[in-house]
Amino acid sequence: MKITDQLPPLVGLPMKAIEFVMTQIVMVAGFLMAFTFGAVVVIRYGFGGDLFAYEEWLLGISIVGFFAGAVLASARNLHINADILGIVIQDSRLIWWRGLIVLTVELGVILFLMYACYVSLLDDFSFPRLRATPVLRIPFVTWRIGITMAFGFMAMFTAAYLYVHIRQGLGLPMKSRIPQEAAK
Repeated sequence: MKITDQLPPLVGLPMKAIEFVMTQIVMVAGFLMAFTFGAVVVIRYGFGGDLFAYEEWLLGISIVGFFAGAVLASARNLHINADILGIVIQDSRLIWWRGLIVLTVELGVILFLMYACYVSLLDDFSFPRLRATPVLRIPFVTWRIGITMAFGFMAMFTAAYLYVHIRQGLGLPMKSRIPQEAAK
């Protein structure tokens, strides 16, 4: 069951759409990176040519693809968590409290990173002319805006897990269980 299924439709449906878009971005970015590296090898070593400034636009694609993958990891709660307490603690009440603390800290860290991205964007816009790549003149701010948005989406999914975790801890019914209980 996905976390978006546990949320009210007003929140869950847009988050499902975000997850779908991030999946598409990851697939397209992965294909473009693989295709570009293959083309570079064929053009450079097969024909002795050069793919003009491919590093600059491919950097943007790889950054957006990476952070779209990070949003997907947040949506599926698959970030690496090296918390040994999850193995050691057996009491269900302590497990719930540990989960609450971990999710709260995770959300706090993501919100801090989002704030740091915001400060970075303010710095970028404080210059009279935006800093850009040397050849194609792609503004660095475009990637930073994408990174800030990705942290925002990651915070949204982490907050959704925190919301569901709190509801479960309070014993409130979850959306996935309501139809099953009504059928009985």
